Amino acid sequence: MGMKIYLNGKFVDEEDARVSVFDHGYLYGDGVFEGIRAYYNSVFRLKEHVDRLFDSAQAIGLKVPLTKAEMAEVILETCRQNNLRDAYIRPVISRGKGDLGLDPVNCGTPTVVCIASNISLYPDEMYENGLEVITVPTRRNGPEGVNPRIKSLNYINNIMAKMEAKFAGAAEAILLNQEGYVAECSGDNIFIVKNGQVKTPATYVGLLDGVTRNEVIKIAHKQGIPLEETVFTRYELFTADEVFLTGTAAELIPVSMVDKRVVGNGKPGPVFAQLLKEFREVVKEPSPGAVIFK
Repeated sequence: MGMKIYLNGKFVDEEDARVSVFDHGYLYGDGVFEGIRAYYNSVFRLKEHVDRLFDSAQAIGLKVPLTKAEMAEVILETCRQNNLRDAYIRPVISRGKGDLGLDPVNCGTPTVVCIASNISLYPDEMYENGLEVITVPTRRNGPEGVNPRIKSLNYINNIMAKMEAKFAGAAEAILLNQEGYVAECSGDNIFIVKNGQVKTPATYVGLLDGVTRNEVIKIAHKQGIPLEETVFTRYELFTADEVFLTGTAAELIPVSMVDKRVVGNGKPGPVFAQLLKEFREVVKEPSPGAVIFK
């Protein structure tokens, strides 16, 4: 039996989840989305994800036809409809059906979709041994264009970077911003460790303000691990003791090689291991209002 998909107020079978070819999300990438995880019968950081979804919509002038409370309930009910206690959840809001012109004024009611399923970005051995990443020619969008803090359907910048990494035989791509500073990966945020000090690019460098990223920052502060949100270049990547990535789907994953330079001793480091251990404890704690099944 296929998945149940939320589509504009009702749940339909996967094969019946149809969106108009005139929807501006399809025609122009005009819309926003979130990637959310559920663990142990609770949606992880549901409020933070819904807030970011609405912030993204506000930034592109898209009025969400649901309240935040209603959107949170849609996310929970999508898991229930599919009997999922652990899941990857994808709410999507597009501009809606319009015409072939760019003007969003000609669009009707926004299209709201929510999908809940499973996802596995990297094989288990990469979590144990680390993955190889490269910096790619594609640069991160600047805030004067499609601001990276907007999680929009226009993801071609990330897709091009991912393609370049795959062409080179690497698992993930690191994007630099227009000034040459490390921004983020195609689907993850990035952290480095040097002499026990953790650094991650500040949001003003040009990156998505990741929910998992922010959770790791909180864990580091709680654990007394020095952490700085700052700017750094490829040099700091090449000379780091540890490098790791964070993301909703990837969680925390170590990096063993950057641009053919071995990171540290080529194995996951102690700071990464400590943060991962604490993160896995945090996701076990149910958030108020985020429990899927009572």
